[in-house]
Amino acid sequence: MNSLKAAGSFTLLCIASLTIMVGTLLAPGLVSISNGLGITNNTVLLITLPSLGAVVFAPIAGRLIDKYGAYKLLIIGLFLYGFVGASGYFLYGPTLVFINRFILGGVTAIVMAGCTVLISTWYKGEARLGMIAKQGMAIELGGVIFLFLGGYLASLFWGLPLALYLIAWVFLAMLLLFVPSKNSLVSNNDEAPEHLHQKANNGLSLKSVYVISTLAMTIFFTSTVLLPITMNQQNFNESQIGQLLAFISLVAVVTAGFMPKITKKFGEPKVLALAFLAFALSYICFTQASTLLLVLGAILIGIGFGFSIPLLNHMTVELSDVKVRGRNLSYFTMAVFSGQFFTSFMEYIPGVEKNVFIICSVSAFIIALVLFFKPTKAK
Repeated sequence: MNSLKAAGSFTLLCIASLTIMVGTLLAPGLVSISNGLGITNNTVLLITLPSLGAVVFAPIAGRLIDKYGAYKLLIIGLFLYGFVGASGYFLYGPTLVFINRFILGGVTAIVMAGCTVLISTWYKGEARLGMIAKQGMAIELGGVIFLFLGGYLASLFWGLPLALYLIAWVFLAMLLLFVPSKNSLVSNNDEAPEHLHQKANNGLSLKSVYVISTLAMTIFFTSTVLLPITMNQQNFNESQIGQLLAFISLVAVVTAGFMPKITKKFGEPKVLALAFLAFALSYICFTQASTLLLVLGAILIGIGFGFSIPLLNHMTVELSDVKVRGRNLSYFTMAVFSGQFFTSFMEYIPGVEKNVFIICSVSAFIIALVLFFKPTKAK
């Protein structure tokens, strides 16, 4: 049952693409942007601080969504996203700029949770899984587009990438035009059977979903933080590094498209186990100084993302009663962004980057084994 027109669905996917853009938009031009903003130390915080903001503000965002409705909060969130993001250009020095990035992360939590609640309102069952898979694809496709545009605009002038945040205002206009504020065909009562069935079916609790989400995002995002360093050591230039990161996002987009069919065939825990196995193998490839293995690693880590984050997002929706769905999705947002923020500390692990890659590979393999044997124990 779905009465949302194509333009409305497209609008929700456009809004989803803002999630990954919040931090990665500045990555390709980080050096020139940080100089322009007067940031000389801890420049990586320009990328990771929004993650911390999202973690801190997510519980408040969830409660507000449950109280006042996802539609109203999404309108406010999109307006603030454009305003706070673009206004960073007019700030100078670490204190003001870092506060701005932190607040932008909090606004992103409202946008991410609000968007997913609206998707869960308009779609049910397999249609919902399909739409949330597309949401995952949109998030990663946003990564491809905004990484490319961010790099191009930064090469013209350091402040231009910040203007891209204003695209949220275009999506706000689309939301008001194409997505009705209420879906009259949905009643709260039709949620319970699906909710109970899912809980019994996959053998994973909400807490497990949150833990797995944090681990998946930490392992995935470590590559985004450390690959530019290791590739630079192997004499790859900034353009080639950007292309590889965009390629990872592209693989994730394609994989997320196949995810609903694979999940239907093998079940949720097995697909998550496959995701972590892909993560484990990707980091083995990254430890080798070979271009061919680097590309193979990029394919594998993209597959890992496509099979994990969109599916975990869907599982959060399915395991949540409609009355607390906003709150639960905000906890999922916290889990995902916590994973991103934890990667800020990866460069402080003793030894070279390869040590971190080996730790990620071993950890992912252990998690894959646990997930693979989990359903048997649950039943």
